[in-house]
Amino acid sequence: MTGRRTPAPALALALALLLLVLGGAGQARAVGYRYWSFWDLTGGKWTYATQGPSTARPSDGDVQGFRFAVSEDSQHAVQPRGEREFAAICAKTPARHGKKRVALVIDPGTAADAPSGETPPSARTACALVAPDASTAEALAAVAGPLRYDTNALLCAITGYPKTGCGDPVAAGGPTATAHPHASAPAGHGPSVGLLAGGAAVAVLGAAAVWQARRRKG
Repeated sequence: MTGRRTPAPALALALALLLLVLGGAGQARAVGYRYWSFWDLTGGKWTYATQGPSTARPSDGDVQGFRFAVSEDSQHAVQPRGEREFAAICAKTPARHGKKRVALVIDPGTAADAPSGETPPSARTACALVAPDASTAEALAAVAGPLRYDTNALLCAITGYPKTGCGDPVAAGGPTATAHPHASAPAGHGPSVGLLAGGAAVAVLGAAAVWQARRRKG
């Protein structure tokens, strides 16, 4: 036989990558996650908490907040609304020896952020009187139960809201996207998987073309 076989493994890989990228191009892309964000009041301003409520150990007199909303990431997360002064929130809860008071701001968000078929309850504040070593999760459970968590210890619901879902990705236009069902944190910035795969496919195609040209000259 004088003819040469031309099927190239590199070319086949490139074509497979292109099919993968093109196949995913029409799928809905998540632009945010619907979840309860957790905040600390520092110097009179809300700051995104650096740890989860199950490990955070607030001190007596601290103010912490929770806000349910659709957020792209921690930098764009929506802050709790309403009263944030410890003295006002805990005015009717006198200090007690051997206990600590933690002021909590609980904001279920707006109807625009609510899951389909659910209505957010009104925002409220509460003063938790708990043991000195109690976590934020324990303080929250004392005044705003029932709480719901997923298998990754992500806080899914406060006082039963929302009834279902947990950190669900939300696509542009509102519907829930087909993506990671248990987002332990909101999505960060960076190139998408599709973009990276597309770049890899172009690179492999280029390499395959060079390989084919050299083979023909040889």
